[in-house]
Amino acid sequence: MISKSTHYAKQGEVARNWVLIDAEGATLGRLAAQVAKILRGKNKPQFTPNSDCGDFVVVINADKVQLTGNKADHKTYYRHSGYNGGLKAESFRQAMEKHPEKVVERAVRGMLPKTTLGRKQLTKLKVYAGTEHPHAAQNPVKIELEG
Repeated sequence: MISKSTHYAKQGEVARNWVLIDAEGATLGRLAAQVAKILRGKNKPQFTPNSDCGDFVVVINADKVQLTGNKADHKTYYRHSGYNGGLKAESFRQAMEKHPEKVVERAVRGMLPKTTLGRKQLTKLKVYAGTEHPHAAQNPVKIELEG
């Protein structure tokens, strides 16, 4: 008799790889969707929804990411301090000039689960504005974006 039980990946038996993605000329949402997929481990056959089985992702050239259409003129990022009158607004262009890494991180964060597991998976994301990154010792595998 063949057992047909589903195999769930345990925390210790998952092999973590390092992946390098060049964001130059990439569309922000499509880049974020593929990065989130790798962080969650959905590209692996042993994917388990309630376990962190994803890889580490290093994104370089975050300052060269683009938006389609005229969204670069209209997209606005909001944050609130919690105090009266504490709503701060920042356009996409201003955010890209000041901190392009945060723009990519925020896009990826929106595509991960809003749980402790999602916050843990987000710690495996490393975003850099230029081509230099301090993770050369991990030998990240460079992959091309789909689509």
